[in-house]
Amino acid sequence: MHKEGDEIHVTDTEASGGSKEGVVRWVLAGGLILAVLLMSIVWIIPAMTQGDVEEEATVSGEIRSMDEEADGTDSIVGVPDEGDDAGVDNLEDKTTTRDGISVIEN
Repeated sequence: MHKEGDEIHVTDTEASGGSKEGVVRWVLAGGLILAVLLMSIVWIIPAMTQGDVEEEATVSGEIRSMDEEADGTDSIVGVPDEGDDAGVDNLEDKTTTRDGISVIEN
């Protein structure tokens, strides 16, 4: 700081009260890189060590396990499969005709 006549001249460093080394920028960049690396490690390592039991918890594992079971159900309860004759006689007993329309009672 120096004085020229009635004017006081101050440098940028003296006016800000600190140094302008850009340390905060490096700390933020390093923290961001570290966070990305740690989150990647937390996600990738368990995915690589995933076993059969954990695989069934995923959507693709659930689909594969349903294909392996292949029990022939179409998710409609009480409706027999195409090749299944069980229940056909039961449906015939409950079928009545009203006004020319076949009605199945529940």
